[in-house]
Amino acid sequence: MVNLAETITTAFPSAKVAIIGDIVADQYLNGTISRVSREAPVFILRHDQTTTLPGAAANAAANVASLGGQACIVGVIGNDVNGKLLLDGMTRTGVDVSYVVVDPAASTTTKVRILAGQQHAARQQVIRVDYENSSPYTDAGRRKLIDNAIAAACSADAIIFSDYNYGAADAETFAAIKKIATERRIPLLVDSRFRLKVFCGASSATPNQDEVEQILGPGFGDDACERLREELGLDSLLVTNGNKGMTLIEKDCPPHQIDAVGSDQAVDVTGAGDTVIATFALGLASGLSYSEAARLANHAGGIVVMKKGTATVAPDELIGSINAIANR
Repeated sequence: MVNLAETITTAFPSAKVAIIGDIVADQYLNGTISRVSREAPVFILRHDQTTTLPGAAANAAANVASLGGQACIVGVIGNDVNGKLLLDGMTRTGVDVSYVVVDPAASTTTKVRILAGQQHAARQQVIRVDYENSSPYTDAGRRKLIDNAIAAACSADAIIFSDYNYGAADAETFAAIKKIATERRIPLLVDSRFRLKVFCGASSATPNQDEVEQILGPGFGDDACERLREELGLDSLLVTNGNKGMTLIEKDCPPHQIDAVGSDQAVDVTGAGDTVIATFALGLASGLSYSEAARLANHAGGIVVMKKGTATVAPDELIGSINAIANR
């Protein structure tokens, strides 16, 4: 039996994961509610602090790096303030940003979550404002993105393709990296919010329950998931089911239900799917089986949903969670 804790300590640091797809700046605007406005029946928020964190594909990369792996991110940002803040943030977490394309025609997709509360009280999210890039990339930017994706894939031990439908994760880019993954026999994992059936032929995919329901309808079972795995041409399909854990559908294996770990009352599920696919990919890059890597991803998911905001998991947290279950 594989010692998962030992794998985290000894194998993760030498495993390189290329994360290719949609890069998002997750901003948190914190403020204190001071009074009600005289202009309208709304609260006035006195701004305290704004924090910019890696989101979407960038969050998956940050999780690979926080777990001790070598993370390389490929995507597109705009030549703007939020793009620079995002690059700086990823660099501080240890992510290789040398393959990120700065396209002057684009703006950096940014999700602003406004957190408000009384002084000395917990802040709660009251609204989210999304600034989505609506400009097509330049021809040069698109070509550079594909070239960089190929270059990153050629030196990776596993690849994550992260599609949030913001333009970087398209069929042409996927076809290019799938060819590399097939030739090099390395895992290619897909996380697609709305278009999973567009990206067939990967090693695995990690949709959540809602994303699977969009394809199969409510009340889907293991047999339907097995048919979906076959239709997508996957070796495995890892479905995350919130506080009900995960279901691993693997070729030539019976369905494997993985019970959730930790509390069944999540604090914040923001970016949990990014953490799951990051840990899953890092496990596969380190030589674990689908089942073993899924167990690690399940632990990581259980840890990160107990943290507020876009968050990452550290090796000692993951090892602690594994040991806590083993010692029961």
